[in-house]
Amino acid sequence: MKIVLQRVQSASVQVDGKITGEIGKGYLLLFGVGNNDTKADCDRLCEKIPRLRIFADENDKINLSLRDVGGDILVVSQFTLYADCRKGNRPGFSNAAKPAEANRLYEYFLQKLREQSGGDFRVESGVFGADMQVCLCNDGPFTLILESEA
Repeated sequence: MKIVLQRVQSASVQVDGKITGEIGKGYLLLFGVGNNDTKADCDRLCEKIPRLRIFADENDKINLSLRDVGGDILVVSQFTLYADCRKGNRPGFSNAAKPAEANRLYEYFLQKLREQSGGDFRVESGVFGADMQVCLCNDGPFTLILESEA
């Protein structure tokens, strides 16, 4: 699993001109599933993400979590995170999970993240496999790459 986490002031995703997910302060997660990823990978990342302390406190130290600042999460599926550009000029995607398996883990990830929220934050999403337009105001910018251990 590969996740590009961007701390944002706001973010939204549209499909066919209609907003399917929108947040203010929080995280935009670009979510990719690899061939060897499992529900256990989702569980581990869903535990970690809300606890990351990457917001500034009153002393301007990166010390606060998503819950501490009342932020939300927008998750957008993105198989292109598994692009292999080492050979030639056309990316290969053989390391990305097949669509059915990727969608199953994407939906599971959303469900687990919503369970993790305990009502402390909202989890919005794009539409798996759709042509999406993502808008964001990156805060910082502050961007992290999280990966499963597989």
